[in-house]
Amino acid sequence: MELKKIKKMSLLLISAMALVACNSETEVDDTSSSEPVEQSETTQEAAETEVAVNKEGFPIVDQQITLDILAPGVGQAEWEDMPVMQNYTELTNIAFNYTTPPQSDFATRLNLAFASGELPDLIYAGGPNSLNAAGEVDYGSQGLLIPLENMLEEYAPNFYQLLEENPAIRQSITTTDGHIYALPNVVQSDTASWIMGPVWYNGEWLDNLDVEAIPETVDEFYELMIRFRDEDPNDNGQQDEIPISDVSMNGLRGWFMPAFGIKGWGIEEHDGQARYTFATDNFRAYLEYMNKLYQEGLLDRETFSQSGEQKQAKGQNNQIGVFQDWFSYFTTGQSEEEALNNPMFGPLTSEWQQEPVMPMDPGIKRGSFAITKENPYPEATLRWVDYFYSPEGYEYISYGPEGYLWEWDEGGEEAGNKVYNEEVDEENREQYRGTLTPAYGITIPALTVELDPIGGSRSEFTDFIKEETDEKIVQHGEHIFPLVYLTAQEQEEVNTIKVDLETYIVESEAAFITGNREINDGTWAEYIETLEKIGVRRIEEIHQAAYDRWVEAGE
Repeated sequence: MELKKIKKMSLLLISAMALVACNSETEVDDTSSSEPVEQSETTQEAAETEVAVNKEGFPIVDQQITLDILAPGVGQAEWEDMPVMQNYTELTNIAFNYTTPPQSDFATRLNLAFASGELPDLIYAGGPNSLNAAGEVDYGSQGLLIPLENMLEEYAPNFYQLLEENPAIRQSITTTDGHIYALPNVVQSDTASWIMGPVWYNGEWLDNLDVEAIPETVDEFYELMIRFRDEDPNDNGQQDEIPISDVSMNGLRGWFMPAFGIKGWGIEEHDGQARYTFATDNFRAYLEYMNKLYQEGLLDRETFSQSGEQKQAKGQNNQIGVFQDWFSYFTTGQSEEEALNNPMFGPLTSEWQQEPVMPMDPGIKRGSFAITKENPYPEATLRWVDYFYSPEGYEYISYGPEGYLWEWDEGGEEAGNKVYNEEVDEENREQYRGTLTPAYGITIPALTVELDPIGGSRSEFTDFIKEETDEKIVQHGEHIFPLVYLTAQEQEEVNTIKVDLETYIVESEAAFITGNREINDGTWAEYIETLEKIGVRRIEEIHQAAYDRWVEAGE
C-alpha cells in the first residue's frame, strides 16, 4: 500500500484528536538517594540531539528517531514483522529496536534490566504482573522511571481527557510521592466489570429439569444443585453429574463470597474501613456453606486436586452444571450459538447479605507503559502512545491497517464500512490478527472500548454477554478496594507478611471445605489467632492508611 494512502487513512482516523506539543526539554525529578544509572555514550549523544515534536497529526517528528523498547512477545509473530508496527513507524517517524521475550519470561527480563542498569527507553505492556505497583514506587523513586504527570496535558491530550472525565484514574495511578510513573490500560467495554471470567449454568440441564429461573438465594441454589445431582439432567441414564466444579476454588470463590457479605480476595473496603476478608465471620459462613456442598457431593470432590484441563474435559463431556470460565463455551466446547443457552450466575443473597451484590473490576490495569531515564525523547514517546487512548487509535491497533484483516466495502473509504478480507480464513482470523498487531493477549496501554465490528453488525453472542453482564453484575456491582499505592516501607512489611498469610489461608480454606479440619468455635478461634500472629491486623492498618491517602487525593 502506498505511504500516501496510509497517511490519508490514519489522518482520517485521528480527525477528532487535538494533539498539542512543543519542542522543550522535560525535567525529570530524581527523588532517589541512590546513585543514578550512568547513560551509555550512544544515549548521551542522542540526548544532545534536539528533535522538534510536531503539534498535531503525523509524523510526530520530521527526522526519524529510534528507541529501545522492552515488551512481552505475543507468540504469533516478531514485533518488527507486524504491519501495525511497521505502518505506525512510517506514520510517526519513530522506529524501535525490539526486545520481546516470551510473556512467561517477561517479568524476569524486566527485573534484570532494572538490576543491571541496562534499561530500554520505554516499557510497553508491563501490566500488574511485571511492572506492578511496588515496582512503580521503587523504580520511580530511584529515578529509573521518569514522572509523566507534567507532560500529560501537552503531549498526551487523549489520556489527559480520561483523567479529567474520571478522577479515579488519576487517584489510582498517582504514587505515594505524588508522581505518575506509568500509564494504565483503561477499559470501557461490556466485560470491563468482570473481576474474572463469570460463573455459568449449564443451560441444557436447566431445560431438561424445566427450571424457569436461576436461583436468587443460597438456599435456592442448594436445592437446584440437589436436582443436578439426582435427576440425570444430562439425560444419559447415569449418575455421573457433577453439579459444581472448579480448580482450587480459584474461579468460584470470588463469585460465591458476596452471598455472605464479602466482596473479594484479601483486602476490601467495608463502610470506609479496610478489612481482611479471610479474618471475618462472613468468611466462616462461606466456608460452612461450601463444606455442606462438598460433603453432599454437590461440589466436585476433585476441586482441590484437578487441573484446568481435567475440569474442561468434564465440561466437554457434559458432566458439569455450574462452572467458571471467561465464556461458557471455553469449558463446554459448544459453539457461540449453543452457548446462548447458558445463563450467567447471578448474585445470591443470604442472612449475611440480604441485598444482591457482585464485585466489579475498576477497569484500570496499571503499569502498561513507562518511560525510563534513558529515553532521550520522552515528549515524542508520550505522543506516540497517546493515539491509542482514543477510540480511533484503539481500533487501529486492534484491527491493523487496511489491506490485511479488513478492507473497505464497495462504497469505499468515504462510506466508512469495513469488511473482512476474503483471503483470510474465517476460522483463523484471530490467530492471523495476532501476526498483525501486539494487541493480542497482553495488557497494552490503550483505551479499550467496544469496537464497531468488521462487517457492520454485532453478533448475537456479543449482545447476550452485554445483557447478562448488565443484569447480573453491573446493576448490583460494587468495587472491592481502590487501586492504592503503598510506601516502600509499607510494601516491604506487606511482602514480609503476605506470603505466609496467604499460604495459610489457602491451606485452611481447602481443609475447612473438604472437612479435613472441622469448623467449630474452637478451630475458628485457632485460625483467627494464627492469622493475627502472622500479621493480619498490620495488613489492615497499612491498607487503611493507603485508603485514606487515596480518598484525600480525590478531595
